[in-house]
Amino acid sequence: MDQHGRQALSGHQDPQRRQQSGDPSSVDAEHERLGSRTPPGRGAPPPASPSPSPRRALSTRWQLYEKDFPVYKQPVEVGVFSLDSERRFFNDARKLRYFVEPRPRPDFDLRDGYKDRFVRRDDGVKEKLDHILRWILANKSKLLSSAAAAAAAASPSSPMLGVDIVTWRGHLTKLLTTPYERREGWLLAATLFRGTLYISEVETPASRHDRESRPAWHDQMMYWGYKFEQYLCADDAAGAPDPGGVVNTNEAFCTVVQTKLADHKLLFSGEVDCRIGGPKAPAAPACYIELKTSAEICTAKQRSNFH
Repeated sequence: MDQHGRQALSGHQDPQRRQQSGDPSSVDAEHERLGSRTPPGRGAPPPASPSPSPRRALSTRWQLYEKDFPVYKQPVEVGVFSLDSERRFFNDARKLRYFVEPRPRPDFDLRDGYKDRFVRRDDGVKEKLDHILRWILANKSKLLSSAAAAAAAASPSSPMLGVDIVTWRGHLTKLLTTPYERREGWLLAATLFRGTLYISEVETPASRHDRESRPAWHDQMMYWGYKFEQYLCADDAAGAPDPGGVVNTNEAFCTVVQTKLADHKLLFSGEVDCRIGGPKAPAAPACYIELKTSAEICTAKQRSNFH
């Protein structure tokens, strides 16, 4: 970390494959220092600036992590937000959906609507942490204890949120699975602001190439997952699914949770497919459900990969 509060995150396969981050001046102002992890056979990020700040690398040798997991506190939901069909932010649960148990041996047509009732989100638009930051601005009082609020009022440079890290759930997944994921690289930006580290993803050249050149069948397979959700989700607890409606991947419901990993306080958000309804449903986030599609599972290895 340097005198400006900038910190790098990096990972590498081995000493011969270590990659350095790109010039920070080439990325948005939000991204002050970058770290990277590039898998074998994939394009490396641009060369580092002539005088990079000293930093430590994150080893990808899985053997180093075969130990007891640090204490991880049960996440507590502190808020939610919704994104509508135009990706507009709403500080409420209007896009929350409810799980509806299907009949035995359902006959779902996952191709239905792909050609005429499918609105794709523009995945070339990188939203970074924008929506989480909007939620923080709208709910700062939920994050500040009375003591923290008093300290913040006394010193503008003191930690404002009372958390160490703010990020998306998916970014944490990428970090924690790095020793075991050999196909996809990552590039993350970390900005230290008033005692809190904000971690955002930056698209790698290899990821951009894959996104821009992926075949039509890949989009169809992605659609199957969204269509599957449409068959199983209703807009309210007493409602029924509407498989004849439009599948719009701009829409989303997200939970915001706080937790603690060892001594690090985390605030992160993740998209939720649906929740269990009814009076006996557990409180959030335990009531949330992740829906997945898969080819028919015939072997133990396929089942392991699915989970």
